[in-house]
Amino acid sequence: MCGLSSVINVSVRFGGCLSILPRFQPAAVLDAIEADRCTVIGGVPTMLHALARLDIAGRDLSALRVAVSGGASLPEDIMRTFEDKYRIEVLEGYGMTETASSCTFNRPGDRKVLSIGKPLWGVRMRVCDRAGRTLPAGREHVGEILIRGHNVMKGYLGRPEATAETLRDGWLHTGDLGYMDEDGFYFIVDRAKDLVIRGGYNVYSREIEEVLYAHPGIREAAVIGKPDERLGEEVVAVVALRPGHDVSAEDIIAYTRERLAAYKYPREIRFMAELPKGPSGKILKSTLRGG
Repeated sequence: MCGLSSVINVSVRFGGCLSILPRFQPAAVLDAIEADRCTVIGGVPTMLHALARLDIAGRDLSALRVAVSGGASLPEDIMRTFEDKYRIEVLEGYGMTETASSCTFNRPGDRKVLSIGKPLWGVRMRVCDRAGRTLPAGREHVGEILIRGHNVMKGYLGRPEATAETLRDGWLHTGDLGYMDEDGFYFIVDRAKDLVIRGGYNVYSREIEEVLYAHPGIREAAVIGKPDERLGEEVVAVVALRPGHDVSAEDIIAYTRERLAAYKYPREIRFMAELPKGPSGKILKSTLRGG
């Protein structure tokens, strides 16, 4: 849905030329960029991550001028690595199937790293607490992001209860936790369902994932919670290592412990050859949780 609306439909609307591959294969993507003189590349973070690991020596990618990322939160380490290698800017946006794709975007020359940008034309957004009260700007005021606008769905087909739960008083409840800063940029800190509550403290998985992705031996990472009799939930990190790296669970725990508050760092590390992903390349945390 997001690829159709944000990439294909936009190109059709403005008369752009598209190079579409049947499936994502990093080397084939570079071949297309080089052969077709592509100027923009759009993808999810796992795609940019894979491209950032390729050897591009000898490639003529000079036509490429910008990358667009969406579909999942983009870790800063992946963004920096990609930008350093390709010498272009990555612009991150945000949207949902329920909002006919895009809601916010970072404009060229007006972006903030790790932000999802500002609302697009016709879109209104606010951050609310559990009582529905609008929260002031500032990273200390994290709440659920609500959206209304011409792009918001009318409801789920044949699911009136789910529609009533998601659409309330004209506002779409996204299930995403975030905040707005003083300049009007929005930031996602986690999905509500991905929030880990450990001993009464809110632990945002994205913050821990940012630290894990900065580890030189970790290729992919996802943080989930597991039931814990004493604390309610415990923090678990699932990682895939880079080829040739021998990193133990103890090493990773020590690494995160040095960089995170005591209640945040993962106490359990699980290793996989590759993290499960959906058709668009997004990591499936529901599969990791066993749901």
